[in-house]
Amino acid sequence: MASVPFTDPPSPPASPLLGAYLCLTALLSPFAAPLLRRRLAAGKEDPDRWREKLGQTNVPRPAGPLVWLHAVSVGEGLSVLPLLAALTTRAHVLLTCTTVTSARLMTARVPPGVTVQFLPLDLPGPVGRFLRHWRPDVAVMVESEFWPRLIYQTHRRAIPLLLVNARISDASLARWSRLRGLSRALLRRFSALAAPDHAAADKLLRLGADPSTVTVTGSLKRGADRLPVDPAELARLRAATVGRPLWLAASTHPGEEDIVAAAHRKISDALPDALLILAPRHPDRASAIRAALQAAGHSVAQRTKGESPATGIYLADTLGELGLWFDLCPVSFIGGSLVPVGGHNAYEPALHGSAILHGPMVGNFADLYARLDQNGAALCITAETLAETVLTLQDPTARDALTRAATSTLSAEGDATDRVAALIFSALSGVTPSSADASRATGPYAP
Repeated sequence: MASVPFTDPPSPPASPLLGAYLCLTALLSPFAAPLLRRRLAAGKEDPDRWREKLGQTNVPRPAGPLVWLHAVSVGEGLSVLPLLAALTTRAHVLLTCTTVTSARLMTARVPPGVTVQFLPLDLPGPVGRFLRHWRPDVAVMVESEFWPRLIYQTHRRAIPLLLVNARISDASLARWSRLRGLSRALLRRFSALAAPDHAAADKLLRLGADPSTVTVTGSLKRGADRLPVDPAELARLRAATVGRPLWLAASTHPGEEDIVAAAHRKISDALPDALLILAPRHPDRASAIRAALQAAGHSVAQRTKGESPATGIYLADTLGELGLWFDLCPVSFIGGSLVPVGGHNAYEPALHGSAILHGPMVGNFADLYARLDQNGAALCITAETLAETVLTLQDPTARDALTRAATSTLSAEGDATDRVAALIFSALSGVTPSSADASRATGPYAP
């Protein structure tokens, strides 16, 4: 089938809530600069780049086609590195981030042809300055970043909008379902919505997306590289923990630290030298976590304080080192799954060869965990069975069976990078994907 002109979706529906949001945020505009200066004084903004959040920059727009891609934080940024490399073969890429940590990490890791900037605040002045300066030919949002004014203003300028790796958490689904008129008005301003799996596609439809724009491409996280690891630090930690049974609780949330600590107490009864590496999802909670663990009688060392892991629990309260812990620990419990968060990415431990354990609350990655569990590539545990399962996986044969099955399961998945890049290139050139492209992307989506 020949390619046809890439057209915007039908005129998006009006939304009183969207109109109210646009009016309210316009009233807040005078407070933008004072707020950022206050955050700067508190050390929460980059002193050299905070004005980028006001849409002000000294970086010129490069000549030629420009794809603007927004990845809010470190995880999303790392997942799109292969996509960035693919896009730079046809266009310059503007990558925006929200957090200081992600902007610094991505600036150091992006390929040539990519400019990193902060996303502007969702206010009239910052958004207008940003769009007038950069004049993107295509705008691509990663996962579930819905900034209403940014979406509204981008669509109003006839810039094709795409949402890729469109993962909607259960909590976000519940929240947006109460605002379905607003979610429908926003989603119908996107020219294409690329979901990582059918569960995510169904959520988009439930929030009001036009079925003709929804495509299932697979997860960009599947094509991501292994997380960065400092080999010298890995060797040092292996020497410091040699002979000790290790396990990791990764990306934990409030309520889970108590559960994994209680499990570790049982594990230590059987294996007195056992060491739990505890890496909370939000490291700024580390002081409170440590105090609670010590009050419960646990011996705790803290990574950011330079303390030795010669304790029962080592609190890994740093950013950007998760790959180090996956390499160090042969067994990993993935957090956000024993509390109603929806679970976190299982591709990362699989890439590092760590056996995967998870709780039952994995709605954010339901399809992925279902495949892993069905293929014997991961184990679903409860608070009551966590300790027993970690002890069972001290047997290398049982552990290796899990990691081999995970590698086999994920190898069977197609790489979403090429599919998503094809959608973006189609928007860039003003054509819809050919029938072959659409077939590979299993869309448009039909439930």
